[in-house]
Amino acid sequence: MKKEPEVYTLDGSVDQLGNPAVREKTGTWVAGILLLVNQGLATLAIFGVGVNLVLFLTRVLGQNNADAANNVSKWTGTVYIFSLLGAFLSDSYWGRYKTCAIFQVIFVVGLVLLSVSTHVFLLNPAGCGDGQTPCGSHSAFQTSFFYLSIYLIALGNGGYQPNIATFGADQFDEEDPKEGYSKIAFFSYFYLAMNLGSLFSNTILGYFENQGSWTLGFWVSTTSAFLALVLFLVGTPRYRYFTPKGNPLSRFCQVFVAAIRKCNVQTTDIEEDLFELKGKESNADRKIIHTQGFKFLDKAATLRPKDVGGDDQVDRNPWRLCTVTQVEEVKCILRLLPIWLCTILYSVVFTQMASLFVEQGAAMKTTISDFHIPPASMSSFDILSVAAFIFIYRRALDPIVARIKTTSKGITELQRMGIGLMIAIAAMVSAGAVELFRIKYANKNCPSCKNASSLSIFWQIPQYVLIGASEVFMYVGQLEFFNGQAPDRLKSFGSALCMTSISLGNYVSSLLVTIVIKISTSDDMPGWIPGNLNRGHLDRFYFLLAALTTADLVVYVICAKWYKYIKFAGRMEEEKLNGNGMQV
Repeated sequence: MKKEPEVYTLDGSVDQLGNPAVREKTGTWVAGILLLVNQGLATLAIFGVGVNLVLFLTRVLGQNNADAANNVSKWTGTVYIFSLLGAFLSDSYWGRYKTCAIFQVIFVVGLVLLSVSTHVFLLNPAGCGDGQTPCGSHSAFQTSFFYLSIYLIALGNGGYQPNIATFGADQFDEEDPKEGYSKIAFFSYFYLAMNLGSLFSNTILGYFENQGSWTLGFWVSTTSAFLALVLFLVGTPRYRYFTPKGNPLSRFCQVFVAAIRKCNVQTTDIEEDLFELKGKESNADRKIIHTQGFKFLDKAATLRPKDVGGDDQVDRNPWRLCTVTQVEEVKCILRLLPIWLCTILYSVVFTQMASLFVEQGAAMKTTISDFHIPPASMSSFDILSVAAFIFIYRRALDPIVARIKTTSKGITELQRMGIGLMIAIAAMVSAGAVELFRIKYANKNCPSCKNASSLSIFWQIPQYVLIGASEVFMYVGQLEFFNGQAPDRLKSFGSALCMTSISLGNYVSSLLVTIVIKISTSDDMPGWIPGNLNRGHLDRFYFLLAALTTADLVVYVICAKWYKYIKFAGRMEEEKLNGNGMQV
């Protein structure tokens, strides 16, 4: 019986041994599902710490509401800022698999230290931290040990996040039509896995932590992270891998240096005057088609006789002559930056779920009969909203739009992100309206009580649902957009851009809260966000965010209209490039 020849992937991926990846034996949904479950378990772990962190800081460490909200924003921001470090190490040196494994180990170590420190000395006296029994003071060493633990968690999870998303997408060959479609779908399911993973943390785990069982909650998170690591390693033989391409900073610098050196050279629109290599470059995956714009950078690829020594172009000086693909990589990043900057303010809105939404909920009626509803558990409505809108988008909205537009693709990533911004504005208006009614009923029934209102916490449901809907359009759109538009050498960096927008959003939120408190507080005015929310005006802060997001949407629309999508050279374009007279 004749054995069928093995079919290899077309995107340059390799197997565990470094050989070309066999399509039937590697990658696809077998590996993809392993990574989705891994992501769900890791998200359960990080949310087991983050979702109630603001309450831990106020109840256990004795911080006030504003300081706790700021510290949560800074910590969450640090989680995502470390994604840049993980992306750099992944794209340049370690590769995505090794980077994911190393940072997951750091993640587990941080969780172990947090669990131990909470059990040994943070919950003192025993049983404190439930909102009723105050905890005692802590020494500088104990507080420092706590912050060391949570920032190790931030380092581990942050460095892992952008790489696991890209590594999952690597399991699908986008040169194959069927796998290419699965690759696009993977990002939606990846974000869904993140949200489903946090569902347990936001409900059951959040309930026990809210009752003071912090040690139990943190050990559950530790166990979940450890299982995620084991599951990740189990899939090693099945994965597809891409070899890291080296430090991209030197390639970027070469373009700017070469362009500056040729500042007096005249550029033309004649493609033959620009330098490119035939076939695949030894270190590149795909060529990028030349685009207009940033004409000064084209000087770096403008060919002059003295740029090449003789007929051997391998000896060319890369600091004087760059390829079109190399120049387009720089152009691509420059075009992405304005879009990325516009997504930061959306993350300011998103981060309110982990801070001020929780504090607002804690100041509302949180009981049904004798059952107490943990304020942080309300984010489960956000998770359910994400799951519902992912289904609605993929199964209904996008196919309908695609038929109307008569294209294979319905709503573009840029359009999705714009819709996400509009829904975020509605979410802030909803939150502000709820706060107006909460204050009204709090002042009427118990004006002197710190956390009393007859308005049910379930009035927060609309704002959580709207945030969830906006995430499906904004964050899933971001994952697809930045990963798809990033050059092959910078795929992890593309995913990291999505994470860092969340990071900077948290820092901006912290700064904005600080500024608002400083401006709105006086001797006779407690400010918008005081310790006693019943005496403040949190509604004004929400309406301020709605106004700022509206302004951001206007800027975003302008940037989106200006943006030009990157175009990789397919087979026909490669043949054209190879035969059009460009130097080899």
